[in-house]
Amino acid sequence: MWECGNTRLMSYSPPDWMLDSYVPAAAADQAQSAAIEENVLRLFDQFRNRLLRYALALGLPIQEGEEVVQEVFLSLFRHLQQGRPAHNLAAWLFRVAHNLALKRRSANQKLKDVMGSDDEAVVEPRDTALSPEEGVIERQRHERLLAVLDVLPEQDQLCLRLRAEGLRYREIAQTLGISQGSVSNSLTRSLARLARADERYGYDR
Repeated sequence: MWECGNTRLMSYSPPDWMLDSYVPAAAADQAQSAAIEENVLRLFDQFRNRLLRYALALGLPIQEGEEVVQEVFLSLFRHLQQGRPAHNLAAWLFRVAHNLALKRRSANQKLKDVMGSDDEAVVEPRDTALSPEEGVIERQRHERLLAVLDVLPEQDQLCLRLRAEGLRYREIAQTLGISQGSVSNSLTRSLARLARADERYGYDR
């Protein structure tokens, strides 16, 4: 993938043993880069949408969310190319996405404070498979649960969103830089509030 030039650094021919060792080394480097690239592309297919949803949940517009995802996988390629640890990459990807998205969000907020402009609201697509009556009921339920979610502390919201993306408690803790106990307490507290809101909604119908 990334090849060196053919610039000659010596004015004399290298010995045979050097040529013999140089050619396999170059081939090995190319094979390693190809394997890393294949691994990164596989992870991109697997995690792209999940990371994009998380970036959008942190308040980024979709274009910037896409840019964050690209930055995440560029960082992953460099990370693996430098021979750094390749275990538990799911948590690594979300942690990098989390940090990059927060930096962008902070920069956007500063720009907004200076310019005084508002971002356009993101409109989520509605499910058209439901009947009109069912659609109204489901939309009301969805809006009520979103209202509960919106008033949760940001850390609780992020724990819920990461859990919804399939991350384990340990991976959520690594992503957010908190303890597993804090993750457990946050999820328990948040899910209990959502369940109570859903129960109250059920009684009201």
